Amino acid sequence: MRQTTLDPISLEDVTNLEQAPFVIEGKGDNAITIDFQSEDNKREYLAMEVHGSSNSAGLKNIFDDAADSPITGTIN
Repeated sequence: MRQTTLDPISLEDVTNLEQAPFVIEGKGDNAITIDFQSEDNKREYLAMEVHGSSNSAGLKNIFDDAADSPITGTIN
């Protein structure tokens, strides 16, 4: 298992690993422990929408807009 001590919300290094809230993403050798500076940061991370999640309608709209952008061209 890998570990990251860089809080993905604050982008600051977590120094008190024994007290830090964390989540484990993935399974087995490919799993990663993500440490956070606070429970609030952990909650914010867990609430983020990800591609393919049941709450990803907003992300789909972003991809649709990018697909029709003259800068990126079309991917449809």
